Amino acid sequence: MNRSEALTTPPVALTRLRFEFCLFFIAAPLAIAVFLPPNWMFPALFAFTGLGILLLHATPGFRWAELRYGWANWSLRELALFAGATAAFCIALIYVTRPDAAFALLRYRPELLAFIWVGYPLLSALPQELLFRPLFFRRYHALLPEGRRADLLNAAIFSFAHLMYWSWIVAIMTFVGGLFFSWAYRKRGSFFYAVLLHAIAGNIIFAVGLGVYFYSGNVQRPF
Repeated sequence: MNRSEALTTPPVALTRLRFEFCLFFIAAPLAIAVFLPPNWMFPALFAFTGLGILLLHATPGFRWAELRYGWANWSLRELALFAGATAAFCIALIYVTRPDAAFALLRYRPELLAFIWVGYPLLSALPQELLFRPLFFRRYHALLPEGRRADLLNAAIFSFAHLMYWSWIVAIMTFVGGLFFSWAYRKRGSFFYAVLLHAIAGNIIFAVGLGVYFYSGNVQRPF
């Protein structure tokens, strides 16, 4: 826990924040993953996202204008390295785990892939980053451990939010992705960079064919 913040935050407020944190980041994703039928998952996620945006708006000291701070704190070289490494990893993974799905959208539904490439950054990457970076680090900063442990916790929570897919592949990819997105937001101080990395990673995932693991219709619960 951030000791300086904990010392200045009233115990009642800390208790409320802990309860809220556990309810939002643990109980809600768990309930979606365990109890809801696949066709209800995405409506529940939209409601979850809306609630998170309201919580962020109500966070003391938060201003929406701060999301544009440090927007240019990234380089094309870094971006190219990230995109190249992500593409190489995803291509290797799809051929090892689901070669039948490799580049399926690109080959058979290029118009759908184009729609995803346009829509994913705005409809998925952006709202996810609002919840798992500014909301997580700004609203609950008094609860978080210091240094690198906060990034590890953030990545673990981000990965847990994808439990509804019941896939170890999704769990690993989202944990590693969470580390990069947290780094962009915290170390580079750029929400824009976090969204950009998230959008690139997601679009590569769908182009390569790994979107089969992120499709609710393919979800198979282990119980």
